[in-house]
Amino acid sequence: MRMKERHGDDGYSCGPTVYDHAHLGHACSYVRFDIIRRVLTQVFGCGIVMVMGITDVDDKILRRAREMDMSPAALARLYEEDFKQDMVALKVLPPTVSLRVTEMVPQIISFIEGIIARGHAYATAKVDSDKRHAGDFALWKAAKPGEVSWASPWGPGRPGWHIECSTIASAVFGSHLDVHSGGIDLAFPHHENEIAQCEVFHQCGQWGNYFLHSGHLHVKGQEEKMSKSLRNYVTIKDFLCSFSPDVFRLFCLRSSYRSAVDYSDSTMLDASHVLRGLASFLEDARAYMRGQLAGGPVSEAELWDRLSSTKGTVRTALADDFNTPRALDAVLDLVRLGNRQLRAATEGPGGPRSPAVLGAIVAYVEQFFETVGISLASRQCLPGDGSTATLCSVVDELVRFRLKVRQFALDTQAATGDARRQQLQERRPLLEACDTLRQDLAAHGISIKKWRSLHLGPAGPTDSTEAKGLRLAGH
Repeated sequence: MRMKERHGDDGYSCGPTVYDHAHLGHACSYVRFDIIRRVLTQVFGCGIVMVMGITDVDDKILRRAREMDMSPAALARLYEEDFKQDMVALKVLPPTVSLRVTEMVPQIISFIEGIIARGHAYATAKVDSDKRHAGDFALWKAAKPGEVSWASPWGPGRPGWHIECSTIASAVFGSHLDVHSGGIDLAFPHHENEIAQCEVFHQCGQWGNYFLHSGHLHVKGQEEKMSKSLRNYVTIKDFLCSFSPDVFRLFCLRSSYRSAVDYSDSTMLDASHVLRGLASFLEDARAYMRGQLAGGPVSEAELWDRLSSTKGTVRTALADDFNTPRALDAVLDLVRLGNRQLRAATEGPGGPRSPAVLGAIVAYVEQFFETVGISLASRQCLPGDGSTATLCSVVDELVRFRLKVRQFALDTQAATGDARRQQLQERRPLLEACDTLRQDLAAHGISIKKWRSLHLGPAGPTDSTEAKGLRLAGH
């Protein structure tokens, strides 16, 4: 990518038209471009200055305001704030600058005047019948009775759709733009018309270097994209009642930002399963490094080689039009190899451990996912999240109770011979109940693992494999 030589690289994003709740189709586009922004910044060192335009006046807003008996301004502010909250919940980085159309009307009028002065626009009394060419489009729309409007040289009215983004981007970046992003449905006519407006206004041969378009989100089994007009959408808020933002972000990573992608509960459950597997590997690797997971050495040379090749593959993939599926597959292959090595180490004879290479792999895997905005914290109990924190505490108590029951069932040291066998037989139902509880918790994503720890007794340190590690991987 070739950028302008200046302090920051320019990025403009078509923002929302704020008349209703945002849905997963919107989320897919914004999360995909957030991933690209993070990659440009953290992997390739680009200092992105991101500007977003907010459409807070248009036909849909006016129509919805009448339906809800609200002023268009109040409705727009309501759903603008709603959109921002959704973006925070999805962990989308905020734009560097966010500008509303209604705040830019004087600049928009000046921009239109500039296009007219250069001979590329004209005024007409009737929008449709007085067109000079079928492809001509409105820069300024005359107000209907009772509609919100602004004074202009062409009478009271409001900006047309395409002119707003051209003006906002030009007001911040001038006559040249590095990267412009938006959904594929905006490529024509919106972005085509933006280019036409800016190139005649600035009298330049090329206004924008790169236009990035995200593919549509489809409901699985349907040909149409997810949209409000088709009433086949899932709001962001409803989605986050069932799944975490990390699950959706991983779902977005698994396909090219350009491609259409199918949404279904099964694809989200699969993404959730992948995240649980990653968290489990990191937990096991850390336990191995601390000596809490019994086992001997791993194949260090093979793991070091794979780690090195994975780093190269990931960087090459991300440099190839942000090929996140290929990058993700390389990291997951590294984790699978690490899991196989850990399994072999724990099943084989004991011996010197190999903590350095596992530590390097853990650090790289965490760094990769942090780069794309995914947290692989083994336990997702956050301070201030009362319900989740309470659940964690309850599960902790349940696991501690299970451990005590199991230890009691196995503690027959005081008895000998037939008496000991009798005790074990009588306590077998307790052990079976502990195993059943472990299986039931696993079905809910709660893994109780056999770890190794050292207990200091009267005769000194002794080995035990009865200590348990808990991982609560909630949605």
